[in-house]
Amino acid sequence: MYEFIQGELVQIQPLYLVISANGVGYRLLCANPYRWQGELHQQVLCPVELVVREDAMTLYGFRDHQEKQLFNTLLKVSGIGPKSALSILALDDHSGLIQAIDSGDSTYLTKFPGVGKKTAQQMILDLSGNLDFQAHAQTQASAPVSQQHLEEALEALAGLGYSAKEIKKVEKPLQEAGLTSTQEMLSAAFKLLRK
Repeated sequence: MYEFIQGELVQIQPLYLVISANGVGYRLLCANPYRWQGELHQQVLCPVELVVREDAMTLYGFRDHQEKQLFNTLLKVSGIGPKSALSILALDDHSGLIQAIDSGDSTYLTKFPGVGKKTAQQMILDLSGNLDFQAHAQTQASAPVSQQHLEEALEALAGLGYSAKEIKKVEKPLQEAGLTSTQEMLSAAFKLLRK
């Protein structure tokens, strides 16, 4: 129904963006909203997908068309809903995800929140060899180092389904890493959580 929304990026929250277009503020759930930090209060074009459920109509926003395509592909797997798909996409290592699926690496896949052994095996069965589009590169925005970035990153991890124990495990390394944006902290946290 909707292909994209173009307008001013007016708000970034741990789980969603708000884009103002023609006097309407659209709330778009995203895999990692802090990737957009460098574009706050600027005009953006965001590919979207409307997911209709029995009790809700939700707009999901993506960095580019390839990420949207990967989201829709993940939704075809039994056991993966929109929230799980966003958690998987939040890692930003889409080429690693595709490689893990194609090589049958279920251990890699079970490290995502909400993906158990059965779902990982279903992903491999359903998607192996079917993910032939190129993974995209992400640009990261720079911002001053602050406690706020750390808090935003930890809140985003909680919203993506990581447990308090997992979040606590990465908090200190993130504080000591000298990272300069919430996006960088999230990317580093995902890598630490994969170990």
